[in-house]
Amino acid sequence: MPYEPLTQADVLLEGFLALDTPEGFRAELIEGDIVVTPPPDGDHEDCISLIMKQVIRLARTDMDFSGNKGLKLASGGRCPKNHVIPDGTFAPAELRLYRGAEPWMPCDGVALVVEVTSTKPRADRTDKRHCYARGPVPLYLLVDRDQSSLTLFSDPEGDDYRQHCTIPFGKRLALPEPFAFDLETGELV
Repeated sequence: MPYEPLTQADVLLEGFLALDTPEGFRAELIEGDIVVTPPPDGDHEDCISLIMKQVIRLARTDMDFSGNKGLKLASGGRCPKNHVIPDGTFAPAELRLYRGAEPWMPCDGVALVVEVTSTKPRADRTDKRHCYARGPVPLYLLVDRDQSSLTLFSDPEGDDYRQHCTIPFGKRLALPEPFAFDLETGELV
């Protein structure tokens, strides 16, 4: 059997998948960089909780939610597939997408991912946006605590979204189908 040398991307992916991060930390492989983030603070988790409760209660389509679900997404270059962990992932309940899923699952069927900025806001604002667009994940909601705003990215094409809508905390944000309701952001202030 001929020996096939490992590529740099193979070595990077193997090293990433073998990481043993400290409890509470999470590691992601984003555009060829291994990014390790500490556990989120309480305000970060409060944002996720406020959004999750509204979606579960008000969305036109019954949604399942997963916090910190690993997703495998296409890369933008010669690096291996991106391995990202959104703060929140929503999928139509009828798909039962999370049942039996591997720790790193493809994004097929995911309706919306949510990120709340923390220690590395650039990753959420730019790098992950491109990863999710290439997924393609139909909707990406960014809660930018530094900017006191929410941005909904939609209509993915290539490595970006063709549309986005940014509102300040305190305003309502219209979520399109399959959600079809206005997200109340007043408690995010």
